Amino acid sequence: MQSTAQTTQGNHFDVILVGAGLSGIDAGYRLQTECPDRSYTILEGREAMGGTWDLFRYPGIRSDSDMSTLGFPFEPWDSDVTIADGGDILDYIVRTAKKYGIDKNIRYRHRMLSANWESANSRWVLTVSTPEGEQTFTCNFLYSCSGYYNYAQGYTPDFPGIETFKGELVHPQFWDQQSGVAGKKITVIGSGATAITLVPNLVKEAAHVTMLQRTPTYVINMPKRDKIATALRKIMPNRMAGFMTRWKNLFVTTWFYNFARRRPDATRNTILHLAQKQLGPDVDARKHFQPGYNPWDQRLCVATGGDLFKVLREKKASIVTDRIARFVENGIETESGQLIESDMVITATGLEVQMFGGAQISNDGQPVNVAERMIYKGMMIDGLPNFAFAFGYTNASWTLKCDLTANYICRILNRMKKQNYAVCKVQSDTSVEPEKMLDLDSGYINRAQHVMPKQGSKKPWRVHQNYFKDMFATRFARINDGVLSFEKGSDSSAPAFKAATAE
Repeated sequence: MQSTAQTTQGNHFDVILVGAGLSGIDAGYRLQTECPDRSYTILEGREAMGGTWDLFRYPGIRSDSDMSTLGFPFEPWDSDVTIADGGDILDYIVRTAKKYGIDKNIRYRHRMLSANWESANSRWVLTVSTPEGEQTFTCNFLYSCSGYYNYAQGYTPDFPGIETFKGELVHPQFWDQQSGVAGKKITVIGSGATAITLVPNLVKEAAHVTMLQRTPTYVINMPKRDKIATALRKIMPNRMAGFMTRWKNLFVTTWFYNFARRRPDATRNTILHLAQKQLGPDVDARKHFQPGYNPWDQRLCVATGGDLFKVLREKKASIVTDRIARFVENGIETESGQLIESDMVITATGLEVQMFGGAQISNDGQPVNVAERMIYKGMMIDGLPNFAFAFGYTNASWTLKCDLTANYICRILNRMKKQNYAVCKVQSDTSVEPEKMLDLDSGYINRAQHVMPKQGSKKPWRVHQNYFKDMFATRFARINDGVLSFEKGSDSSAPAFKAATAE
């Protein structure tokens, strides 16, 4: 790995952010606002900002949580639309980045390949793929905002006989917008948010759509528009209405999650009763929408305006709960012997998880296996100095936790500069028992245990799925908690975060 001494001044920054999606743009704003004297850049591996909302282009792509909380708290979502289309979310991200000048700090087609912490210089050294070839960047603090998707590939199980299928096989992550669906018999494999979004949109042109699922998922109806948000906008300015709507939804979603965990039977029965009411008598809600786990053991899915229930009730689409025996030339045979004839099969079978955009993280040249490390307050890894990453909620909007993380990192950076510290790191605690990072039983989470860090049996090693607990832990709790430690660095006379002139 190239040393710091070999880098150019124009490639050194106080902070480097990796990823220009929702969390990266949020972090850029917080740095500009809370640490205005710190230089930063955003390395974005793709050709455009937006992350997930620029990558996914399949029919009907939309948010699966309300926009008042998924949006930026400093730029409230200016609409009463609760569940927004992917294109509108992307426009919102781009518009916000331009409004606050964050877009000027983004370097596109700059993908971090590796990052090595150099103790001798108290800096990170990054190897970055760029249009001009590999370059070296350095920074005092590295903050990964690259999410947890592998953008290069999705997850598709090894289906028997898949090579014999003569129709079109598509993974939603790589949807070609030129793909025609008109008049085709389409099978969507999956039961998660992507499948539930696809089915009601494909029926608009397809001859018929079948949703084939191995196991059901809890699905709830969420109105496309928020009536309370609409009423608030009639009596107060849009920005204030957006702020009020955000806090209303924060309390409602937190209450619902906690209620569901305390009273799973009552929650299950209510969800299924409402689903059956919308499906009508010809579709069995308990067969097709009652999984074998409690609500919130996996993430609940949203049918905007009940659109999935409607197309099933009107027989524009059908649902099959069965296992795949094999693919055949003209479709799929299930274990029960049913043949589902298909011109196109869409494998909405999940994501492949990777941390930090797949970059190799090292400490003084020694590769770090983060799956063997503990996570501090859901954002820092024990033993990795001056490093943090954004990881949002699984039971609420992603951006909520990412914004708390960005604010906390700014608190740390300001403390380091004020007291002339060069190094901040988390001290491991051998008395803490490691546990799975996320309390979810989803397939993509279970498949990713070899790449994800562990949470601990007590705070501050717990990964809360609760905004209010995290708000206290990041905004009001003291930084000097005995776990987070600070050092002057190799040369205590050198001021911390002395930024070079950025390009």
